[in-house]
Amino acid sequence: MEKGDRVSEYLFAKMGPGDRGPKTTDPRSAAAAVEYTGLRKWFIDNTLLVVTLAGVLSGIAIGFGFRPYHLGADALMIISYPGELFMRLLKLMILPLVIASLIAGSASLNAKMSGKIALRTLSYFVLTSMFNAFLGVVLAVLIHPGESYLKDISGTSVQKSDHSILDSLLDIGRNIFPDNIVQAAFQQAHTVYVQPQTMLSNNGTDNGTQPALVRVVQYRSGTNTLGLVFFCLVFGSLLGTLGAKGQVVVDFFQAIFEVIMKMVTGVMWFTPVGVSSVIAGKILGVDNVAQVMSQLAWFITTVTIGVFFYQLIVMQLLYFLFLRRNPYKFYWGLSHAMLTASATASTAAALPITFRAMEGPLHIDSRITRFVLPIGCNINMDGTALFLAVASVFICQMNNMHMGFAQLATIFLTSTATSLSSASVPSAAMVLLLVVLAAVDAPTQDVSLLFAVDWLVDRIRTTNNMLGDCYTAAIVEHLSKHELMACDAASMEPVATNGTLQTTTTDLDIVSSKKSLESDDVVIDMHLGNNKS
Repeated sequence: MEKGDRVSEYLFAKMGPGDRGPKTTDPRSAAAAVEYTGLRKWFIDNTLLVVTLAGVLSGIAIGFGFRPYHLGADALMIISYPGELFMRLLKLMILPLVIASLIAGSASLNAKMSGKIALRTLSYFVLTSMFNAFLGVVLAVLIHPGESYLKDISGTSVQKSDHSILDSLLDIGRNIFPDNIVQAAFQQAHTVYVQPQTMLSNNGTDNGTQPALVRVVQYRSGTNTLGLVFFCLVFGSLLGTLGAKGQVVVDFFQAIFEVIMKMVTGVMWFTPVGVSSVIAGKILGVDNVAQVMSQLAWFITTVTIGVFFYQLIVMQLLYFLFLRRNPYKFYWGLSHAMLTASATASTAAALPITFRAMEGPLHIDSRITRFVLPIGCNINMDGTALFLAVASVFICQMNNMHMGFAQLATIFLTSTATSLSSASVPSAAMVLLLVVLAAVDAPTQDVSLLFAVDWLVDRIRTTNNMLGDCYTAAIVEHLSKHELMACDAASMEPVATNGTLQTTTTDLDIVSSKKSLESDDVVIDMHLGNNKS
């Protein structure tokens, strides 16, 4: 005890007055520390949310305000131009953000833990997609939005697609395992059906019928995010096993991530103008908004009820059951990211802002967010699964098709499977709807009727996709808290190399038995393993 008291007295005697903490008696610092309360404090804390909401409302007002003037194509392009630039800025940051976050996030975890988190994440994604598809089927059957008179007002027909559910599942595998990682940055594989090439000039058969189409795998423009996600997860997990040798690479990708997030901070202040322009351009570009809305009101209502029932009740209930916290506080923290996702109709475009919200005010572990969110924006499509189920039943009802248990089960399963292969871009679900309709042998030409309202429904269902990723990250973090704590503890333990214990800056020992503290020097013994009693 006496030696400990002498050490404490000596250390405090050597510390100057500036080392004993900040001064609290300075009147200037006391005057500067002004804390706002009430409405003013709320406005300062939520400035970006307020200005983004103002951008949404102004976009709606501009869109409906200028509709009576029947603006030309040039005026419409000028109004939509700021929104186009805003979307391009957001999409510019998606690829480096996904790559850097996945590699840095998976490298910070060991391979076993990465496997556990991936299993929990994918299981949650599949189960929630199945629930949304089931919810969509139930709501469509109960509300019955499809009426036969709507078939008479359907517009131009859509070419029937021979693309099957099997092709979609096989395309998922081809994109998960790309043969060229550079090509995966700007192209993705998909199956198309073409006429067979023969030596004869006449492609028809003797009886005048067209020959059977041949299945061919081709590449189309668009980032193969599934392949990039798989490569980055494997690369980052193996990078984490290299220890000190791979730390330089981990720091490199960590620095990239931080730079991108700083760029996001600047782009966020452009959000009100960009969001307003996007919404105004969409409203002005739709013909006969009131007529289309009135004709498809029940369809829009069915999708909206399903989206908000899952969003406001089911999601919050799952959050409360797992975390035992107030779910609506978490929901409110995602308001800005949710508005951005809804305005842009793209989960991937809102990913930078979602990262900022999750790792900032909501304090979700960055190792989980950088692992779950990039995967979720490409795989987890809860709103899309619900939309596909409702739209498929709607078209079947519109054509007076008998909907038995087998047909409803087929819609349920195909909606779930195809939603997992949906791209996180606007209106991607309309292409997948053709696959679901083909599975139940429903007419695909009636899909054109839904194109008129997809600009609105897409923005409604995208919020479910984005929120599903965030709630998954929160729940997976809670389920993985023991593994995260073990990983933190393991990273702080000294590692034995060649039989010698590596010491860190915390492994310091003040040896009072060797030197007297009467002198002005404190002797620090760095060789703990050599101390003999």
